[in-house]
Amino acid sequence: MKKIGLLILGAIAVIACSKENENTMYVKASVKGLKKGTFYLQKQVDSLIVSVDSIHVDGTEDFLMTDEVISPEMYYLTLGNSSKRVSFFGEKDTVTIVSQLDLFDVKAKIKGSTNQDLLTKFSDMQKNFNNQKLDLIKEEYEARKIGSQDSIDQVAVKLKKWQRKRYLYMTNFAVTNSDYEVAPYVALTELVNANIKLLDTVNKSMSPKVRASKYGQQLVKFVDDIKSTEGQ
Repeated sequence: MKKIGLLILGAIAVIACSKENENTMYVKASVKGLKKGTFYLQKQVDSLIVSVDSIHVDGTEDFLMTDEVISPEMYYLTLGNSSKRVSFFGEKDTVTIVSQLDLFDVKAKIKGSTNQDLLTKFSDMQKNFNNQKLDLIKEEYEARKIGSQDSIDQVAVKLKKWQRKRYLYMTNFAVTNSDYEVAPYVALTELVNANIKLLDTVNKSMSPKVRASKYGQQLVKFVDDIKSTEGQ
């Protein structure tokens, strides 16, 4: 009987441990050129960026960090007290980050979940939009330099078209990927100043799983608050 009791206790301990770790995210990082340094695994809590894990590395380029992820959300791997940080979508999975010390936040390559793959795709398109805006700003600067009001007005029209195209792309991206938590995240970070109709389009497209997630709930509240304010 005593042996059976010990076996039962052992089984309970294993189950408890399994439950405790079922939402664990493992961040495996490798930073070329790293000899010594401190890294922080961070996420946003309310309006603050807080550290959920940290590690001091000495004599190796590879290290491992963890956190318990209840709902997929954005995380940051920060190098020491610097402003160099790599952002990624974290969830109960293994995330692999490979970078180099001198260009830590620029050269990082991230492999993880589908949410992360979609975020990478979205970020690449964002760069294209940002480059287009820089070209328009340069065009406006040149027009102001020569004092051409017609050219300035033309650039203003182009900027409005650029903004509309950007908002429509983001809305389409979120709706197309409404089964993933990256959808409400994009809406909350990039569409906050867009027409409420675009936000509500994303809001209504979310799957039940995504609607129940951290960013899904935030988007629902954000849209409801705007509708309440506008009396819709």
